[in-house]
Amino acid sequence: MSINSEEERIGIEKVSEAVAKTLKAMCDKCAAGMSAKELDDFGGELLKSFGAVSAPYLTYEFPGHSCISVNNEVAHGIPSAEKIFQNGDLINIDVSAELNGFWADNGCSFVLGEDTNGHTKLVEASKEILKNTIAQIKGGVKIADIGKYIETQASKRGFTVIKNLAGHGVGRSLHEPPHEILNCYDRENKERFRKNSVVAIETFISTKSTYAREGSDEWGLIGDKGGYVAQHEHTIIVTDGAPIILTKDNGVWG
Repeated sequence: MSINSEEERIGIEKVSEAVAKTLKAMCDKCAAGMSAKELDDFGGELLKSFGAVSAPYLTYEFPGHSCISVNNEVAHGIPSAEKIFQNGDLINIDVSAELNGFWADNGCSFVLGEDTNGHTKLVEASKEILKNTIAQIKGGVKIADIGKYIETQASKRGFTVIKNLAGHGVGRSLHEPPHEILNCYDRENKERFRKNSVVAIETFISTKSTYAREGSDEWGLIGDKGGYVAQHEHTIIVTDGAPIILTKDNGVWG
């Protein structure tokens, strides 16, 4: 969406606050021995307290309030009762919601407890690349150049990117134009970021894989070559200068 009034700005700010604070609370709440469903139910109650409704459920009838992916799951993990968190797990929580006709999206990957499996470098790379990427976005910048930047920065750190998952426009629905803000260079994409537009920028940084494919259930995605993926995401407003980070309260950067 494009922000054209104070009412629209306030609306997108409120839903962004709801998803950001819910995500942070879920990350803080997560503990070894807890099930993904317990954590998801906690997040669902938080969204409800804001007056917000799960975007994945509204849009796709997803079986949960949020997507919770663990270890080898790339994205869209079902928050099931059978998924029990363990110390050292690589966990991703993706929270998006609708509130009074406005939608926002954010996500975070982290290591639970002690990093027994050596995922910290991957997680920190994803966070740092997202931060540096967002700093370069303003009206007129080519979307393809941002994808190229993400891919290049991942490669410099010894990682790959997931090429078939992408950031996207957001605001009046969960996914709006531009539909593909990729983590890689697409020479065919001539689109540019537009001032006052709302977009969700996300990194998918991987240890091995370059594409996500369907897993064993209807929803969860896994990497085509195995390994692990860290994802971080913010909803922002594009300006002529530094973007406005609407989901800054999620604590991704401390």
